[in-house]
Amino acid sequence: MASPPADDQGSPTHARRERPSRLIDVGVAVLLLVADAVIVVFAGLLLVAVGMGTAHAPHSSRPVQSSDTPVLVWFVVWGVPAVAAVGAVVHARLRMPVTAVVQSLFTLVCGLLAVAWTRMLLS
Repeated sequence: MASPPADDQGSPTHARRERPSRLIDVGVAVLLLVADAVIVVFAGLLLVAVGMGTAHAPHSSRPVQSSDTPVLVWFVVWGVPAVAAVGAVVHARLRMPVTAVVQSLFTLVCGLLAVAWTRMLLS
């Protein structure tokens, strides 16, 4: 049985993956940017709609009722930023810098939206 060539054994270039082309990186980043923008706009509109629907009139005399928020809602509110952060790390590990930056910005926006949702749900 023949052993593999000596230059393939232990060479550091074969231990790391080859970096995707810049065109693929930018293409994936643009696709994710569009998807992220749709998600952010939808979450913002939903935040406003739910916030206006649960707002009480200032002259209303009815007592404010505390409602328990389902656990699934909390998983969604804080799960989306967590998944976005994982996506940013994965794209950084895949050596796709443009996509990693887009996903990092999406993580930041999702975190801000999660804080706004939390404040609304707790009020």
